[in-house]
This record gives sequence, C-alpha cells and structure tokens, in this order.
Amino acid sequence: MKKLKKIIILPSALFLLLLVFIIPKHLNASGEKSTNDATITESTADPGNATAADNATTAGYTTASDYTTASDTTSTDDTTTAGSNLSVHFLDVGQGDSTLIQCGDATMLIDTADDTMGTAIQNYLTKRGIDQLDYLILTHPDADHIGAAPVIITKFAIDNVFMSDFQKDNRTYQKLRDALDYRQITPVTPSVGSVYPLGDAEIIILAPNKTYDDPNNASIALAINHGDNTFLFTGDAGEEAEDDMMANGYELSADVYHAGHHGSRTSSSRAFLERVAPASTVISCAEGNSYGHPHAEPLNNFRSMGIAVYRTDEQGTIVATSDRQLITWNTAPSDSWIAGEPQGSSPSSITPPDDTPVPLVVEGVSYVLNVSSMKFHRADCDYLPTANRQDSTEDRESILQAGYTPCQRCDP
Repeated sequence: MKKLKKIIILPSALFLLLLVFIIPKHLNASGEKSTNDATITESTADPGNATAADNATTAGYTTASDYTTASDTTSTDDTTTAGSNLSVHFLDVGQGDSTLIQCGDATMLIDTADDTMGTAIQNYLTKRGIDQLDYLILTHPDADHIGAAPVIITKFAIDNVFMSDFQKDNRTYQKLRDALDYRQITPVTPSVGSVYPLGDAEIIILAPNKTYDDPNNASIALAINHGDNTFLFTGDAGEEAEDDMMANGYELSADVYHAGHHGSRTSSSRAFLERVAPASTVISCAEGNSYGHPHAEPLNNFRSMGIAVYRTDEQGTIVATSDRQLITWNTAPSDSWIAGEPQGSSPSSITPPDDTPVPLVVEGVSYVLNVSSMKFHRADCDYLPTANRQDSTEDRESILQAGYTPCQRCDP
C-alpha cells in the first residue's frame, strides 16, 4: 500500500510543478496564449469604399489565383525592416485619375480627376490630417487629370508642382494656370532620370522622353521605390511613349502598375507589360463609362500573364500598403474580367438582336460621323452609330476643324 501511495504522489507533484512554474510562462495576464514568438502581418490599408465582403485583405500574392491572406503571413522580429509604411490610395473619382501616396510624414498627389471631384478629394485628404503636399504631379493636361487641381492648389500648401510640358488652350488649363499664379507657384517639368525623396521612399522620373504631338504621350511617368517594392505610374501614355520608356535604359520592372489610360487599348502594350512584369495592376475608371474602359485587349493581356487586377469601377477606392517587403491590399483582386461598355448598356446587350440594323462599312468612306454626339469613327469601328450617322469622305483634319472629336475606341 505504501508503494501505491508513492506512485500516486509522484505524478501529482510533477503536475503541481508544471502548473506553478512552466505553464504561466506561456500565458499572458488574461490567460491567453502569448504571441511574442511571431507577429501577424495585418493590413493597415484604409478600406475606402470597399464593401465588408471585399475586405478580405490580401498580401504577398503573385498571381490572381495565388495570393495569401494577410492573416496567413507572419514576420518575426529578426526580419522586420525599419522605416515608414508607404500607402497608395487609388481614389474612386469616376472616369478620371487621382492617387494619394503617403510615406511617413511625406505626401504626394498624382492627378486630381475632373472639376467635379475637387471637394471630394479635398475631404479625403483632410480626413487623413493632410494640410500640405510635398508633391502635386499633374501627368498631362487632360480635364480628367487636372480638372480639380485649382481646388487642391488653393486649399493646400504645396512644396512642388510637376507638370507635363504639353499645354492646352482651353478653360480647364487656364483655370489651373490662374490657381498657380494666385499661389505664386512655378511648376516644373522634371527631367527623365531625376530622383526625389518621399519619406524613406524615392521617386524616379521615367517620361516624357521627348516632345509629343499627343498630350497622352506627353504624360509624366514615374516609379516609386520603397524597399523591395515598386509602384509604376504612366498617366495616359500610349504605345509610342511606352516604347520610348523601354528605350531610355531605366528600370521599369514594378510590383504594382497603375494601368495606363484607364485600361485603354492604346496603352499597356504586351511588350511593355513584359518589361514591367507586374504582379498587380490597378485600373481607374468609372462604371459604365462611355469610352468602354477597360478595353478587352489589355484585360486579356493581364489575365494571360497572371496579373491580378483591381478596379475602381467595381471596388471603389483601392489602397495598397507597402512595408518595404510585402504589399497588402484593402480588398481582394477583381475576378470579373468584364470589359467596359458604352454608357447605359449591359453585358447582355452588347450583341444586338436580329431586328437591330447593323451599320455596314461603305466603300470609299473615310470616316463615320455622329452628328448628335459630334464624334467621328473609323469606317471599320465596332461601335458605329445607327442613328444620327453621316458618312464622310473628308480627311481627319477637316473633320477635327468642324468640331468633331475622335472615338476613343477606334482612335481614328
């Protein structure tokens, strides 16, 4: 019986020893398991306009079908890199561009959308405690990129304004110049290869590489390097400007590519995408926009190359956050792969019913005019008007002088 008591007492003593001295070392004050061994990497991105269902934050993925959630990505104290996070806010401004970049106390705004978005952008910045910009970059003088600039220039202190050297003779551009004069700001066109600090990130200017006749090709293009991560912005640069960027010798590879010209077929050539080799692209455009952005061609390229796509027309404001090693997002990539359509149409109405008259290509016709919208098309355009149509044999210059604007789909 004494032997049996010894057998019982020994394991009881071991249990008490374990309870008193060992287990508490692995519990915190609340009795929960300590997390000192690893820190879960969580997205600090602003959810913007994403829905609750969209807030499945992703990080470190390489393709649209191969990404890991932030809660699955860990970092230890040994691998944490010092420095401020870089946050890139692709603002939902409808059919236009505006991107806010913050790194520590440094702030930059790339483009300002059209003149209807001034107050919205001002409020977005103000809610984040921003009253000063280190840089305002206006990539080119199209209204959907500079329209709200007068509001930003008059409401915020701005250290540097970078502008394309392409000038326009219209009211939108004059308002911009008036605002700059009012604040006594002299804008500059930065030279290709110039490097500027943004907190502990750096900005390198990649375009324009020459003088262009097209304002889109005259866009300022730039890369933002932050540790191991790079973001590329090209404004509305078309294939000619993309070719010039590839020829200038500067590094173009990037983790995130802001799709040129709102996802238009005039930008994001296959050769350019192969050089950039992004893991992700962000398309800024409005739902149901009249330009049909994004076009099918770049979407097909993104998909076939395994590039994850984020879209403001589907997901609202999109925020990417770099910690110098990983990039986390406030929403999962889009999986719709739906190209844009003319205003008011839907995927089921792209193909006309049998009783809808389909305009024919008339031999000898140079261009097809829409006398209502004052747009003109190539004779083989897929989106020729069925009503208010007028066939023309005049040359392009004569049609432009008559007040017509070119179709953004066929780019006549």
